Amino acid sequence: MLASLPLAACSDESRLVVHTATGDHTFTVEVVDTPEGRAKGLMYRQELAEDAGMLFDFKQERPVSFWMQNTFIPLDMVFIGADGVVRNVHVNARPRDPTSIPSDGPVQFVLEINGGRSKEIGLVAGDRIEHERISNEK
Repeated sequence: MLASLPLAACSDESRLVVHTATGDHTFTVEVVDTPEGRAKGLMYRQELAEDAGMLFDFKQERPVSFWMQNTFIPLDMVFIGADGVVRNVHVNARPRDPTSIPSDGPVQFVLEINGGRSKEIGLVAGDRIEHERISNEK
């Protein structure tokens, strides 16, 4: 019998703040920074709390792309530079879709949150992300 583990039991969990024109929005994120962790991501998960997400750390800036082949919930993908500035946002990636979703240029981080959540909080390119792994130097 498989047990459903809380986000904290799966890996490194931490606080992330999104600074938008509508205010500051806090998320509890699971951080993945290994090739295996990044490859699995949120695949096979059936739900994600409204204030939860996953932060992918690629350790250096580079072009990246994601797909939703084995992902069962719609997600927003927030592509973030090493400096914490949002480069682009892909809203409502479709579950089980094999189409590649690329960053618009090099990024170091990708934040996945519930589909449509970025629009709810007014998150757009140019906004800033605050997290212990992100430099935030201007």
